[in-house]
Amino acid sequence: MALPSVDQAWGPESPAPGLLAAGQDLSAERLLESYSHGVFPWFSAGQPVLWWSPDPRMVLTTQHFRFHRSLRQSLKRWLRHPGFDISFDRNFSQVMRRCSQAPRSGQNGTWIVPSMRRAYEEFHKAGYAHSAEVWLDGELVAGLYFVAIGQAVFGESMFTTIPDGSKMALAGLVSVCLKHGISMIDCQQNTRHLASMGAFEISRTEFLNTVKPACLEAPIAWARQTLYWEVLANLDSKP
Repeated sequence: MALPSVDQAWGPESPAPGLLAAGQDLSAERLLESYSHGVFPWFSAGQPVLWWSPDPRMVLTTQHFRFHRSLRQSLKRWLRHPGFDISFDRNFSQVMRRCSQAPRSGQNGTWIVPSMRRAYEEFHKAGYAHSAEVWLDGELVAGLYFVAIGQAVFGESMFTTIPDGSKMALAGLVSVCLKHGISMIDCQQNTRHLASMGAFEISRTEFLNTVKPACLEAPIAWARQTLYWEVLANLDSKP
């Protein structure tokens, strides 16, 4: 059975704004269907699989990524370190596991429950879930994972063990998007951290008008990507 139309998602005055459906199917086929229609899963242990389509939607337009001066300087400094590297899809499993273990302010436990990890492992094998990784002397020190369908990119979660680590992983993702003409990264829900990096809210209709055609574009070979510093360097440096 297909997911309901996003028009049926609960509204802003409801107990759970954006909630669309509940079920048990978390297959790669269901994930592909959901993301292609602007819907994502988010639930805690003991709950059914909950599907969400919030309105408004938090997004980061790549041209408006806030490449803060401090982040620019930090990244330039690390790039001089011979053991520093930013890669994609080198170890998706480890990135997702580390994201599930990362402490979150105001949260007990994690929404990246074992069934979610298994589902995205399969989605990664199917070619739709990916990771951006920050390495230092062979050790994974930061990263994020995301979904990419065609040229539609949906951010999921990140972690870091070094200052600015997750921001550098995001900068790497932004640089690839800019290199390939991808204009927007979905951030799902509004957070102060994402807003500080340039993310903002748009209507669900505007979001879907961008996502649906992007899903039909030719996909990127993410495992072959790296940090495109020259593209980032062209962005305005923010205080």
